[in-house]
Amino acid sequence: MASRDQFQRFIFEDSQVRGAWVQLGESFREIGTQAPYPDSVRSLLGEALVASVLMSSTLKFEGTLSLQAQGEGPLRTLMAECSHDRFIRGLARFDEHAVSEESFHDMLGEGRMAITITPNRGNRYQGVVPREADSLAGCLEEYFERSEQISTSLILFADEGAAAGLLLQRLPGATDEDNELWERVNHLARTVEAAELLELDSETVLHRLFHEETVRLFDAEAVAFRCSCSRERTLGALEAIGRDECYQILEEQGQIEMDCQFCHAHYRFDRNDIDHLFTGHTLH
Repeated sequence: MASRDQFQRFIFEDSQVRGAWVQLGESFREIGTQAPYPDSVRSLLGEALVASVLMSSTLKFEGTLSLQAQGEGPLRTLMAECSHDRFIRGLARFDEHAVSEESFHDMLGEGRMAITITPNRGNRYQGVVPREADSLAGCLEEYFERSEQISTSLILFADEGAAAGLLLQRLPGATDEDNELWERVNHLARTVEAAELLELDSETVLHRLFHEETVRLFDAEAVAFRCSCSRERTLGALEAIGRDECYQILEEQGQIEMDCQFCHAHYRFDRNDIDHLFTGHTLH
């Protein structure tokens, strides 16, 4: 079973074609234990996590990239997030009585999918992902083509304990030779099998696919599950809820309790905490 939890960029030398590879093992399994996910939901969550890592690698920023889908089908919510330093988290919410081995669109039904980029400094950006293709990878490819004007191929696989993927991109300024290379390597990438991506290391996979090309593979980067929740961030969420509602909850329940939806960390706040939040001081 894959347990490497690594990401690597690669380029085709002397061209405007680049790529990235990722394989998730322990990180994916840790996220998968957060809820009793059916196989079809777990697989799609794995694909989304892989996609978040691959897409975040195309951006030069410090912050996070998240992929979010809201639907009216059996899968109500899908969310995967990757930070610039390759920490991932994700979740899915679903109707356990309705989920089956359905297609991507059948699982989500009518709904919305978006990519949100949140830099540590600067403005947040959100782009809507079209829902016309019949797979998550296909929808994201269309997003890059329409929103970024960058030809992109995404190959995503996941099973019960591992997830992996490849990304190829043809960058602006491509020459005729680059276009020919793009067609060639894109065709080769489509021949990769799930078992190869899920089980083999990057050098082996890339050699099998592109051994007739000159490929430069950059240093591997570790990927790990880590939730960004904290007591301070949770207090920030309470501040956004508002003073009146917070004090109403205190009157009714004596304290405010909140659980992180990603890692199930439990936070408890008493009246002193809320007083300090809204007035800057406590009564005791």
